[in-house]
Amino acid sequence: MGAAITESARTTPSASVTPRRPAVRFDAAIRAAVRQGLLGESRPVAGFVDTDGVRSSVAALREAFAHSPGVLHTFAAKASSLVPVLRLLADCGMGCEVASPGELRLAVEAGFAPGTIVLDSPAKTREEIRLALALGVAVNADSLDELHRIDALRNRDSAAVLGLRVNPQVGGGSIGAMSTATDTSKFGVALRDPGAREAVVRAFEARPWLTRLHAHVGSQGCPLELIAAGVARTYELAEEINERLGTRRITSLDIGGGLPVNFTDDTTHPTYAAYVDALTAAAPGLFSGRYALVTEFGRSLLAKNGFIGARVEYTKDAGGRRIALTHAGAQTATRTVFMPGSWPLRIGAFAADGTPKEGPPLAQDIAGPCCFAGDVVAHGRELPELAEGDFVVLYDTGAYYFSTPWAYNSLPRPAVYGFRSSAPEGEVVFATVREAQTMDAIAAESGLAYADALTVLG
Repeated sequence: MGAAITESARTTPSASVTPRRPAVRFDAAIRAAVRQGLLGESRPVAGFVDTDGVRSSVAALREAFAHSPGVLHTFAAKASSLVPVLRLLADCGMGCEVASPGELRLAVEAGFAPGTIVLDSPAKTREEIRLALALGVAVNADSLDELHRIDALRNRDSAAVLGLRVNPQVGGGSIGAMSTATDTSKFGVALRDPGAREAVVRAFEARPWLTRLHAHVGSQGCPLELIAAGVARTYELAEEINERLGTRRITSLDIGGGLPVNFTDDTTHPTYAAYVDALTAAAPGLFSGRYALVTEFGRSLLAKNGFIGARVEYTKDAGGRRIALTHAGAQTATRTVFMPGSWPLRIGAFAADGTPKEGPPLAQDIAGPCCFAGDVVAHGRELPELAEGDFVVLYDTGAYYFSTPWAYNSLPRPAVYGFRSSAPEGEVVFATVREAQTMDAIAAESGLAYADALTVLG
C-alpha cells in the first residue's frame, strides 16, 4: 500500500460494529479526499474503501455463524479483485473463492493459505486444474465431465479438497443474470434432469477422494427463502449419498454466498443473522456439526463499505432536462447504466470543497463520460443544483464497481484508496490501493509495442 495520508475528519466514529455506518459517515472522507487532492480537476474520479466497515462486516458474518463449528468463510474475489483489499480480508481471517487463473494468482499474492482458497469455474482448463491441485487449493468440479479430467490429473498426494457443484434447480430471482439455480443454468449438475441425481451418487461412489458438495443459488435479486431452499436440497442430497454408500463420504458442504444487498437506503438488510435463520428453518440439520461448511460471500461484505467520488465537469439543459456530466459512468457503474432498474444507486451531491451540497432539490440526470447516449447513472434524481467543480458520490459501490472497471473509450482505470477514521481524534487516514491508470499504460495495453505489426504484413 502507499504511504498513509491523514486529514482531520471533525467527526467521532460510531463505536458499534453493526449496523453498517450510513452514507453520511462518509462525508468526512469525501471532504478529506478533496482537500488532499485525491479528488479534483486532475483526479476527477476515484474509488474509496472503508476498512473499518469491512472489518465490521466480517465480524457480523462470523457472529451469525458462531454457533456452527468448522465454518470456512471465503470472500468471492470477483467482488473486489484488488490485492490490498484481499489482503485485508485475509488479515480478518477470511478465505478466498476464485473463479479464474487470474483470481487464483491474486489470492496467492494476497497471502491466503492454499487450504483456504476455493476454485470455482464452469470452464477450468486442464492446466488450471493441475495448478490448483499442485497448490492444494480446493476445487469444485462444475460437471461430471470435469470429474473425468480430475481423475486423470489428480495426484494421490494432493492436499486439495475436491467437490462437485450441483444445481438444485429451485428457480430464479428477480434478476435472471444473477440466478444460478434455474432449470437451464450453465452451472453445476442439474439435479432434476432425468438420471442426473443417480449419476451424482455414482460419481461419489466411484471416487473416495470426492468429499464435498457445492451449490450456489444466486445473488442480487434472490430472496433468502430461495437461497435457503437450494442449500436445503443440497444438504438432503449429501445425506442421501452418505446413507446410500453406507459411509460418511461427503464431509463438507460449500453453500455458496449470494446474500443480496439493499441499495435503496443506508440500512443493512437482509443481515447474515437473518440468512442463518432462513437456513436453519429450511435445513435444521445443516448446523449439527456433521458437515464442515464453506461460504462464498462477496457483494454483501463490501458494497456498503465503499463509494465512488466523481467531479462534475459540465452541466447543461436539454429539452427541459438538467444534466450533470461527470467522470463516473458506465466505465465504473456498468451494471447500473445498462440495467438501472435492477442496479439503482444512491447519489450524493457535494460542493467543490467536498462538503455536502445544500439548496433546494432539482431533478437532474447524472451522466457519465462514455461516448454513447445511454451512459446515465441516475435519471431525474432530486439533488441540490450541481455546478462545474462540484462532486457526486455513488454510494454502495464497494463491490464490483471501481474494482473491475470497463475499458470503454480507453478511459483510465480510476485510483482506489482505502480509508479509516481513527478515534478519538476523528482523523481520516488514507492509503493507496491502486494508482489511476496512466496514458502510457493505456497505450501499452492497446498494443503500442506492436504498432507496425499489421502494416508490415503488406
